[in-house]
Amino acid sequence: MTGPTPNDAQRTLIESTEGTYLVDAGPGTGKTFAVTRRYGRIVDRAGVDPDDVLLATFTRSAATEMKERVVDHSEYGVRELADAPIRTFHSHCHELLREHGYAAPTHLGLDERITGSTRVVDDELVEAERFREFFGGFRDAHPEHAAFYRALSDPGELLDLIEKLASKGIFPAADGWYRDGEAHLDGDFEVFKERFDAANRPRNDGRKQSPLREDLSRFGRGKTYPPDAPSKSELRGGRGTKRLDDDVARDVFREDREALKSFVREVYVEYLRFALRRNYLNFSFLQLFAFVLLCEDERAREAAQFEYVMVDEFQDTSEVQFKLALLLSAGRNLCVVGDWKQSIYSFQYADVRNILDFEDRLERFAADLNADGDRTSFGAADPTRIELRENYRSTASVIDLSERAIATPASSGETVDAPLDDVVELSSNAAFDNTVVEGVAHEDEHEAVLATVQEIVGNDEYAVEGEDGEPRLPEYGDVAVFTRTRAYGRELLGVADEYGFPMAYDGGVELFRTDPAKLLLAWLRVLESDADRGWAVILEETGYAFDEIDRVLETGSYPADAAAFRDELRDLTSVGAVARRVLDRYGFSGDTADALLHAVQSIHDATTATRGDLIRLVERGIETGSTVDVSATAGDDAVTVQTIHAAKGLEYPIVVMANMNEGRFPPRASGSSVFEYRDPVGLRQRKLYSEAGAHPHVYDDWRHDVIRRCLPRADDEERRLLYVAVTRAESHVVFAAGEDPNAFLDGLPVAVETVDPSVEPLDRGEPADAEPPFAVTAPDGPVGHTPHSLMDQTVFEETGERTEAGPEVGAAAENEAETRGMAFGSQVHDFAEAYALGDDVTPSNDHERRVVEFLDGLSGELYVEEPVTLPIEVGGRRVTVSGIADLVRVTDDRVDVVDYKTDDTRRAQPEYRKQLSVYYHVLDDWFGDRAVRTSLFYTGDGTREPIEPLGLDALRSLVRAADSASD
Repeated sequence: MTGPTPNDAQRTLIESTEGTYLVDAGPGTGKTFAVTRRYGRIVDRAGVDPDDVLLATFTRSAATEMKERVVDHSEYGVRELADAPIRTFHSHCHELLREHGYAAPTHLGLDERITGSTRVVDDELVEAERFREFFGGFRDAHPEHAAFYRALSDPGELLDLIEKLASKGIFPAADGWYRDGEAHLDGDFEVFKERFDAANRPRNDGRKQSPLREDLSRFGRGKTYPPDAPSKSELRGGRGTKRLDDDVARDVFREDREALKSFVREVYVEYLRFALRRNYLNFSFLQLFAFVLLCEDERAREAAQFEYVMVDEFQDTSEVQFKLALLLSAGRNLCVVGDWKQSIYSFQYADVRNILDFEDRLERFAADLNADGDRTSFGAADPTRIELRENYRSTASVIDLSERAIATPASSGETVDAPLDDVVELSSNAAFDNTVVEGVAHEDEHEAVLATVQEIVGNDEYAVEGEDGEPRLPEYGDVAVFTRTRAYGRELLGVADEYGFPMAYDGGVELFRTDPAKLLLAWLRVLESDADRGWAVILEETGYAFDEIDRVLETGSYPADAAAFRDELRDLTSVGAVARRVLDRYGFSGDTADALLHAVQSIHDATTATRGDLIRLVERGIETGSTVDVSATAGDDAVTVQTIHAAKGLEYPIVVMANMNEGRFPPRASGSSVFEYRDPVGLRQRKLYSEAGAHPHVYDDWRHDVIRRCLPRADDEERRLLYVAVTRAESHVVFAAGEDPNAFLDGLPVAVETVDPSVEPLDRGEPADAEPPFAVTAPDGPVGHTPHSLMDQTVFEETGERTEAGPEVGAAAENEAETRGMAFGSQVHDFAEAYALGDDVTPSNDHERRVVEFLDGLSGELYVEEPVTLPIEVGGRRVTVSGIADLVRVTDDRVDVVDYKTDDTRRAQPEYRKQLSVYYHVLDDWFGDRAVRTSLFYTGDGTREPIEPLGLDALRSLVRAADSASD
């Protein structure tokens, strides 16, 4: 196999296959190239095959990319690697439990079992509603915990706590805690005392009070403590005192937490039972039961172990994932690859100390696992460290800026503990370095960003590297605007739309804060008891002034068409149907509307949520900013807007780091959870209910307020976010701020110019948020048919087969022959859609595994569940045939339309030909320069059957026949 020549450090990694390795792989250093080459080298050796090597990634898309890269430089092909263990930790744990984990819950003293049909819930909204359903029943069954219920503001906090504990390897058992879990909940006083002493040490050789005493000058401000709490002077000491008394550390640390631990354990273990009885697991529980299984079942552990284990993006692992890697290693051949400077997912329970303290943790975790038995061969560790230093992405100037970013204070007066000496120096491999690093500021920051981008485009001062290695003028598509918060990106897109500016958002959007969600909420309120709040939003959207709205609400004289629409909605029994009708009424379509409809329908299908529950769901989503991934496009030459988290792993010639404002980056601290776990203080309670005073009250916990001032802040991760943002840039970096620039911008070597922005409106002759060219909305005129209405339904009746209905026809048109029924067919289709979209899903049956193998073997752009509408003249009148294509693949020279079928026979294939013929003629019209092929993919045996489409005259005859039958 030919390909790029590895540099010296990459070659060392590729060739060093035996032993334990820690690889420091900074941004742009060819990590994926080297890792996949190393994998290929291992599996190409005699006596080794892919089943002997586990390559753990953190997204399914990363796993797919790894497989594709391995194919390029190994003896294995796509089909041979289809089932190879190159996968995420979550999907591997799912596979492990499917094969060995039936009785895994018994090791925690639980009677429930994990079955072959146990589902994985990967939708946060669905699980949040399920947990609320569980917690409502738990509260009724356990009134003894009333004091904790009174202190709790949101039950979802308990679900977050459970998942945090699971990521740390702290699990409940039926009669206590698994292994040494309770010790972790108690915390480690000696480690805390070191933190306390460091914060309590007087400054300036003892002449100035300690940072802790100074910080506690605000003790009690805005708080209500129980009557037995010390006063501020008692806590801080008298006038002239420079530090707190040593006894304070012991007083705040050692409080009675037995009742709290008991409450959390009962919620934890009962929710495990709840999930198992309802036949589902979340990602955290997948890892929990896999870990317990590997610890307790020696036979399963030996069957599950690999000769070689490689972990990509190791800085994003949790503690339990680190331990899983050790348990899955048959020998000592472990290679972890990552970059501590890019650890930005602590909110997903990643622990940067896994890579910063790799040697210490490797030895400690191995000792913990082997404390009561031989579970892993790792002992006293002496890993080899490899540093990838050659950067193939950015100029030397960008690299220098990023190294300054990782050491820049996030707030005034802050001292950064991570000096530049801790950063592995990178060298640039860029063809030339003409880097511009600059800053702009204006009170109208959105306009300043847009005007700056317009100044950049076509300006040779911002030249970027072309495909031939020579400088070229920048285009809109070369620019990415990053922001710390999604809200800013949404605002920027709104301003860009006013100017016709080519800009699109890519990443998570706050779904329930969008206009479609707010109008859906309004109509749901009208249908329930809160009609006035709903009508106010609806009337404002219609164009009524505030005084007119007040008059309508007082008199109840609602517009006739709106009242009629309300009555129409009342006749609908399905929540999904209500949502669909509301979205259709206002013309909402595209990715955001589809995501909203999917979320609503998923909640309704997976839980017992009523319409009133759905109202509260949307309200909570608005309050918390619940997000889903939505990718829009503004054409080939458009600016991308992303959060920094969404941009990780990507690269752009020019990066604009926007919203560099005080209180925005880093964001102002928000209130923490009532119940939380933190190292080294263990399980703690921020608020507590007490009847000690004159009146029962929910008090603030004064101990918590002292403890949190002794623990490190989150500013280190904010610096890493800044580092990730800067290192996405290949050539140029521009910072943008409003009237109050943040400490980052003040501390970086950037000249900030106050500008007077002037944005030139653009007329690009196309919508700013263009749909794919085949996502055809229905033209004016009657929508007469779906492809299914043209089929002969007696075919399915004669065979006695039942099938799932396509999403475009609803439950009444069941036309795909499948002996397992609609539910199974829908499950396979849903899995295929999720897998093609890059969701982290794992196949649960042979049909889905064949879908994975099929999709992994496809190149080009894949589009799923795409609506297509065929206008057709029949008997002098115009009708339309509208349907949804399961999969459309677009390459440079061809378009493929594929429909999935779970049939056991080919009896219905002539009818499916009619369905594919409709899709063929739509796409053939849109892609006149490319060949369009239609086929069926039978998931039962993995066969792909090419289908010759019918001509338009044949389709006209089918329409006439269907019309005659309906008459």
